[in-house]
Amino acid sequence: MQFVEGLPAGIYVGQTTIHHEKMEPSQKAELAGFNLALHVNDDPARVQQHRMNLLEDFRSFGVNKMTWMTQTHSTICHTINEELPFLALEGDGLVTQKAGHALMMMTADCLPIVLGNEDGTEVANLHAGWRGLANGIVENTISEMKTQPTWAWMGAAISQSCFEIGEEVKDTFCHKYAELEIAFKAGEKAGKFYADLYEIARYILNLQGVTLVLGGDQCSYTQADQYFSYRREAKTGRMATFVFIRSRC
Repeated sequence: MQFVEGLPAGIYVGQTTIHHEKMEPSQKAELAGFNLALHVNDDPARVQQHRMNLLEDFRSFGVNKMTWMTQTHSTICHTINEELPFLALEGDGLVTQKAGHALMMMTADCLPIVLGNEDGTEVANLHAGWRGLANGIVENTISEMKTQPTWAWMGAAISQSCFEIGEEVKDTFCHKYAELEIAFKAGEKAGKFYADLYEIARYILNLQGVTLVLGGDQCSYTQADQYFSYRREAKTGRMATFVFIRSRC
């Protein structure tokens, strides 16, 4: 298990790939990797076993709880500190101040962003597609936090050269933030552009006072040996980005 370096002591952040030593076999070639999503027509028992395997990986760091959610490309964020009733959470952001509680976010081209404060007592995890970035998922998640985040880490997402969008998407951002013209390159077709999700997220994070932004150097679309990609293969699995505060108990 690999973790992001350069974070406050006791904070563990990372992202799964299509590989895992305890990956269950699949009869569907498009889901043959370490899929962690229940909504992609995979065998639910297989997915749950993958999730349990991941929890087992985390146990040596004091993790005894993982929270997943039904992600909806929204700006909804929840603070999760206590045990939840058996109800599915909907939204795209999670915050906790509780040690030993892993926050999980699934992606396959959208941008996962992890946030945390300077002293390692509060963390957040969010799912940011272009709609979420435009509508305020970063801002809403930071507002949900009790302390100001000082760092962020961006997991694997689709890179600019592979992310073609229409002019209406570009206008959505540039009408709100004129400075984001630099995050778009003209495409080969009229009215088409290539969007840089990493650059957009960095700009918004900086506006919110988050000056240390790590990651943002992977491409889920081109790195087929590491990541699932919805744009590359519409029928595919999902990776999970995680963050937790190590429990000393």
